[in-house]
Amino acid sequence: MNTMPYKAVLFARFSFTSIAYFFYQFEDLCIIMTKSRLKGCTLIFESQRQQCILDILNDQQFATVGELSTKLSSSKATILRDITKLAARKELKKIHGGAEWLAPPKTKVKSKLEARTKNPSSKTSVTDIGKNSNLQSRLAKRAVELCTDGEAIIISGGSTTHLMGEFLAERNLNILTNSIAMAQILWQNGDSQVSLPGGELYRKHGIITSVHDDDSTKHYNCSKMFIDALGVGELGVMEADPILIRAQHKLRQQAEQLILLADSATLGMRSNFVFVPLSELDVLITDSGADPTMVKNFKDQGVEVIIVEDEAVTISV
Repeated sequence: MNTMPYKAVLFARFSFTSIAYFFYQFEDLCIIMTKSRLKGCTLIFESQRQQCILDILNDQQFATVGELSTKLSSSKATILRDITKLAARKELKKIHGGAEWLAPPKTKVKSKLEARTKNPSSKTSVTDIGKNSNLQSRLAKRAVELCTDGEAIIISGGSTTHLMGEFLAERNLNILTNSIAMAQILWQNGDSQVSLPGGELYRKHGIITSVHDDDSTKHYNCSKMFIDALGVGELGVMEADPILIRAQHKLRQQAEQLILLADSATLGMRSNFVFVPLSELDVLITDSGADPTMVKNFKDQGVEVIIVEDEAVTISV
């Protein structure tokens, strides 16, 4: 009996399946890369993407595949595979059309409070704000001194930028912020006009941002944007959460100048994602403990470095 036609059919089926699978994976990758470029977000690797899924569920208990796909700039097929893997590891519950957080609410609240005490990526938590507040307060005060009354500025949510609120109370500015805590401070103190972007509340960072490109943010035109970060070095300004990165990118497009508040301990630290390279950073405000070699490197990259002393301020240009 001649088995060649049978083997040929098997080979053809195998080849077709392999090719189809390749194009399926390639299409999926193209979707992710395209969305990443459009939204200014760094391509997310599997482990990071899965952690983001867990973070989102930790905040809101439940999310649909479509919602996760939009927030993480990934295809629905990719999200489904991630959910399946996480469910197999019993890290979440896979349900029809989405995923559900496994931990009971009381455990969730406790773990989040502990995480905010230990993890600096929880940028606007009360425990973070108290840490090194004297040094960070001096950086925040110097940042406010760069502003002129009547000026339109952006303040991104963060543990150091949050402290700018204390010194903005007697100023008259037009302020766009995505920080709930900052908006509350400015609402209770001072006469500055305060605006919040439309979108959803992300409790982990205490910010409001939208997953849609067509929102109110694009209608603002500001001279300065103030941020802090988990790390800054040769690669640029870095953060740990792609959702925060996306929120900052949307605000960054509406400001002429980018100003970073970072104490000396932050210089040289690295994190998962690059927000902007050093070439896009205009001003760095740091303290006198900064490594002179690093300061020189920043200035060589065209960054204006402002060194804040205990009481006096020295400006290095």
